[in-house]
Amino acid sequence: MSDEDTEKIEKAGKLYLCATPIGNLRDITIRVLDTLKEVDLIAAEDTRHSIKLLNHYEIKTPMTSYHEFNKVDKARYLVNKMREGTNVALITDAGTPGISDPGEELVRQCQEAGIELTSLPGPAACVTALTISGRSTRRFTFEAFLPMDKKERKEILCELINEIRTIIIYEAPHRLVRTLEELRDTLGEERALTICKELTKRHETAFLTTFKEALIFYETKDPRGEYVLVIEGKSRSVLEKEKQDAWESMSVEEHVNLYVEKGNDKKEAMRLAAKDRGISKRDVYQMLML
Repeated sequence: MSDEDTEKIEKAGKLYLCATPIGNLRDITIRVLDTLKEVDLIAAEDTRHSIKLLNHYEIKTPMTSYHEFNKVDKARYLVNKMREGTNVALITDAGTPGISDPGEELVRQCQEAGIELTSLPGPAACVTALTISGRSTRRFTFEAFLPMDKKERKEILCELINEIRTIIIYEAPHRLVRTLEELRDTLGEERALTICKELTKRHETAFLTTFKEALIFYETKDPRGEYVLVIEGKSRSVLEKEKQDAWESMSVEEHVNLYVEKGNDKKEAMRLAAKDRGISKRDVYQMLML
């Protein structure tokens, strides 16, 4: 890197990812408030929404829109502004920028351009819901909103069938019942979940239920508010039992060939099949010889 390039980077501005409240306006850090006042420009997902927050805290910093439909071109514009020395704060409608929103594109372009950036910790609906869900918090997978594309949606639902970690999914009220039905058909009507809504607000709720019970409930209740579904992962013992049943439904030869088709040599395929069945590799060899 030349001295000229180094000097340009040193003079460049910085990107601040600022977490904002997901409901209660008091859930914002002093550091975020100071940053929003001190930067040169605030990039907001919806300026009409964010102006309420800024007015509440008497923040006069200029805003510009940065959203899903302009994220690529606007990110280039913001990167160029930062190259010129502008300090930019990125905020989303609610929560931490970059989590299931267009912020990840701006972060990527900043990283590629060598622009310094930092994230100011704060609220995130997925973690807030997880912590009050009563479900296992040790391991979890975050799916955000399921895709609208039918093929991609089906693929992701299939991937969740054998997921043993806690599953977190966002959903809007007008699509909630449909999503609950799809998850019921995929994961089973007795699968436990916690439905969280209105997080951090006056009418915050988190109720433990099953897909069967939830769908009965919403036969007479209209979904309102934004939802976070925290779903219990499949029991490891159930998963192992299902695998064992699958192995026993096929012959040893079919089992070995299954691993060969996946790219394993015959010896390794025999070892894997033996492990699945809880028998020795010698037993597998002898069965193949019959």
